[in-house]
Amino acid sequence: MNTRSGAREGGGGSGSPASAARLRDVTRRFGPVTALEGVSFDLVPGEIHGLLGENGAGKTTLARILGGLLAPDEGQVEIGGREVALRSARAARARGVAMVHQHFSLVPRFTGFENIALFNGGAWTAKGMAAPDYRDRVEARATELKLEVDLDVAVEALGVGARQRIEILKALMSETGVLLLDEPTAVLAPREVDGLFAVLREVAGAGTGIVLVAHKLDEVLAAADRVTVLRRGRWVMTEAAAAVSAKGLAEAMVGGVVVGFEASRRTVRHTSQDSARAGESVAAVASLRSVNVTRDGQPALRGVTVEVRRGEVLGIAGVDGNGQRELARVLAGIRTPDSGHATLPAEVGWIPQDRGGEGLVNDFTISENVAFALHGNDACRRGPWLDWAGIEHAAADLVREMDVRATSPAAAAATLSGGNQQKVVTGREFLRSGDLLVAESPTRGLDVKATVAVRSRIAALARDGDHPPGVVLISADLDEILELSDRIAVMVRGRLVPVPRDSHNTRDIGELMLGAQQSGGSL
Repeated sequence: MNTRSGAREGGGGSGSPASAARLRDVTRRFGPVTALEGVSFDLVPGEIHGLLGENGAGKTTLARILGGLLAPDEGQVEIGGREVALRSARAARARGVAMVHQHFSLVPRFTGFENIALFNGGAWTAKGMAAPDYRDRVEARATELKLEVDLDVAVEALGVGARQRIEILKALMSETGVLLLDEPTAVLAPREVDGLFAVLREVAGAGTGIVLVAHKLDEVLAAADRVTVLRRGRWVMTEAAAAVSAKGLAEAMVGGVVVGFEASRRTVRHTSQDSARAGESVAAVASLRSVNVTRDGQPALRGVTVEVRRGEVLGIAGVDGNGQRELARVLAGIRTPDSGHATLPAEVGWIPQDRGGEGLVNDFTISENVAFALHGNDACRRGPWLDWAGIEHAAADLVREMDVRATSPAAAAATLSGGNQQKVVTGREFLRSGDLLVAESPTRGLDVKATVAVRSRIAALARDGDHPPGVVLISADLDEILELSDRIAVMVRGRLVPVPRDSHNTRDIGELMLGAQQSGGSL
């Protein structure tokens, strides 16, 4: 298809009467924070349009306005060339706008077909039964889009990639001119990412305009026809993807050079303590022996045995849902094994995957949330009491160093964007003085500048002084795993499969993540 890059100063593209969707000079505020200011955006039918920006740049706000989940304070929304007022997701659906969120909205115990039928009102007869021909319509649509889906298996038994395909098919069962995707590759293995992009090209080829909200620049450039960059709530650029580079996009996102950007794209680290590489004994700071854990009556961890050594980064790769959450909770001391033995240090730092539910108290201020990590810090104590002046000073330092976009450390966590919440949780756990840090997807949802900073801090932490902590890095991002890890293992259906050194590459680890192999070296 032909792509266009006719962006105008202060907006996001001049658009045309044939636009699938368009925002004109849209402003949206949340209290004192302006999330979008005078932003214009244009989506062409049949294109994949990447939407990029730092955390708090306004990407999610823009997508939620198009999806009917937020209304603009100023400006206009047009769908199919007509100005509309989208006051709900249902109203957006009626106008042909569908959104697939990063966290899927499927009923786990229902089959794929049941989930699709439940979501689409046109599937039902007056008696509350699925229309007799609806199954045929679903199968025909899946075939048209080349979506490989198993409609008769309960969603809870499907892998993440299969669940995502169900979500996409669910969204596209009614007439859809605009499809919004929020971080769709965040939980996928490399082969599944390729499959997703093939599906999106089929969807776009059928005339649907796709907005791809993402942080992984190389993936956006590979998939998108055009890209738009937002910075601090303002439009910065809209260009044909073929006309820009990852480095250029990164600089547009932050407004300058990203220190360490090129280095962060080279997966060559493998720099554990020299003594460990030389085969000398390095003390273990934590160990699990034959640990078993169940989830909802089903095995989640199966006989997991592992040691975490001082001064190393142990990378745990895997597609979400294979036991990583249970492994993290056992290592963090939150979950007791059903059987087996866990030996853990007294102080453990934990960056949970669920930052809102487990990482923060949303009604607390940034300072109050930071205080959770500082009870053992002498600079933040006066005898048995916490020194709030010291805590507020530490919180202010964290806000500055992590570039948290907040009015002040007194801002409530609930007022922050998801990426800025992640910065607070991650920065707080870096302040702990324990012997073990368990980091679940520490850069998920972070922009390129914050990702570089967090990865640098993790690498430095494992070399901090004479007694550095051990770090367990749990992530589906293989670039992150390969860049930071000294040893690597993969979680596959609750088992921990070691990855031999000569298989430390995206292809071999990606195949392991999908269960292609069942054995490796020793942990």
